[in-house]
Amino acid sequence: MHYIESGAGTPLVLLHAFPVDARMWDPLRVRLEEQVRVITPDQRGLGESALDGSWARGMLDERSASLIVDRPGVDVAAADVVELLDRLELPRVVLGGCSMGGYVASAVLRAAPQRVAGLLLVDTKAPADTEGQQANRLGVATRAEKEGTSGWLAESMLSNLLGASTRQRRPQVVEELRALIEAQPADGVAWAQRAMASRPDSLAALRAFEGPAMVVVGSEDTITPPEAAREMVDALPNGELVELPGVGHLPSLEAPDALARVLLPWLASIDV
Repeated sequence: MHYIESGAGTPLVLLHAFPVDARMWDPLRVRLEEQVRVITPDQRGLGESALDGSWARGMLDERSASLIVDRPGVDVAAADVVELLDRLELPRVVLGGCSMGGYVASAVLRAAPQRVAGLLLVDTKAPADTEGQQANRLGVATRAEKEGTSGWLAESMLSNLLGASTRQRRPQVVEELRALIEAQPADGVAWAQRAMASRPDSLAALRAFEGPAMVVVGSEDTITPPEAAREMVDALPNGELVELPGVGHLPSLEAPDALARVLLPWLASIDV
């Protein structure tokens, strides 16, 4: 599993959204790294991480690799994260995820809650997909495999991923996001969509987590709006809600200063 690491202090693992890679966290990283050890992996099949997991897991035999590629699931992505923590010799971390990254973070909670000292959920949700949402994901996966993703995936997602304020006032962010989406391998896009389509409801995992938790949501997020954030905060025994005005689904790109301001004191309060 390819990852970017910088800084020193509280270990913070940040899992990226779909359909981008770890670079979505770079604007936030430079605002945290004087006080925080920031670790941002590329999830399986996206960015520079192999789809078969071979980088994350060492040498897999061909049959095992094929079985994993053929079984998309957030539990598989969560196992990659736990393996990375083992390799970095990190028994506990603050674990954060945005959108798809939040789904994977919740899967880590189900599989290895003892590894999570604090939980950060950014513009994500707990419920499983509806049948209609599943069908849409599977349709995108099939199209990506047949046609690739160039020319249509970014165009179909940009207006939902970024808030209206960002689209109107920060065209450079729109173009940066477009480039990130266009850089993703089609087979990784398809695998991730199928993994998300099959994920279970995560509310029980959130209710069972007694550590500190922060839920961040952009006020202009139309994919996972503030009511989805409030549902997660209500489930978390020690949850705290932060709503960022004028921000959409990707605050690390849209408002890294505002996100860093709320994260730094919260991270400083967590005993890892």
